[in-house]
Parts: sequence; C-alpha cells; structure tokens
Amino acid sequence: MERRWSKAEMWVPGGYLALVLALELGTYAIGRTGDAGFAGIWPLLATAPVSLLLLGFFGPAVKAASADPAPAVVPHHGEQPPTPLPTELSPENTPLPADWTPDTTAAGPEAWSALGFHAAVLIGALVNAAAIWSFVRFLVQRRLGSTGRAGV
Repeated sequence: MERRWSKAEMWVPGGYLALVLALELGTYAIGRTGDAGFAGIWPLLATAPVSLLLLGFFGPAVKAASADPAPAVVPHHGEQPPTPLPTELSPENTPLPADWTPDTTAAGPEAWSALGFHAAVLIGALVNAAAIWSFVRFLVQRRLGSTGRAGV
C-alpha cells in the first residue's frame, strides 16, 4: 500500500502550529494575570509576515483610522474663568460605566475585528503552516524521486 504523506509532512507543520498556539495562549495568560509588555511580539513574529499584513485588517489601527479625530483642546484665554466642575454626586439611578454591556447583535465583518491581535496571529499561522507543509512536501517528493524510492 502506498503511503501518501511522510511523517515530516505532518509533524513539521503540526509542530509549528502547536508552537504558535502555545505562544498565543501564553500571551493571553500573561495578559490576563499581569502586564504582558512585549510578550505579544513572539506570536506575531512566529507568524510573520502574514500576521503583520493581517494586523492592518483586524488590529486596533482599523478602529483608530475610521474613528473621528479627537476634538482639539483649546486653551482658555480671556477674562471669564472656565466653568467649574460639578461637585454634587449623580443620582443613584444613573447608569455606571460598569453597567454598560456591548451590543452583540451585529454579526457582520465588524464582529471579527473584535478578535484583533488573536485573529491576525491565528490566520497567519494557518497560512504559514500551509506554506511549510507544501515546502516540506516538495522536499520529500524531490528526495524520494532522486533516490528512486517513490512510494515508500
């Protein structure tokens, strides 16, 4: 019986995907428990250049580019002092910022942009794994063809 794929064709891309997933989960865990700092750069570099290109579609830069610019802060010049800040407390029935819940009814392409960094890394990893698999497949076929052991 002829074997379709060699062990290298399965283990090399699978090991790459396992490494990227471990880096991604490590970054997520560090981000949840403390300050991740530069921990997010390792999964991004492991999946470069595809993830760097995809980050422009899924990352926070998409929202920043489409958002309205921040209002200009105009310094106060004149004889009238600025209006004072409120000193009384707001009523109890006023909703707090912690009571806000996001609208999850939108299921369009904007819903995928919430994944941001993680989507760019995971899609980049899948594209790179497919490229690694095809490259290893080419090398295995070339090696088997040159030694005359095709079908081993």
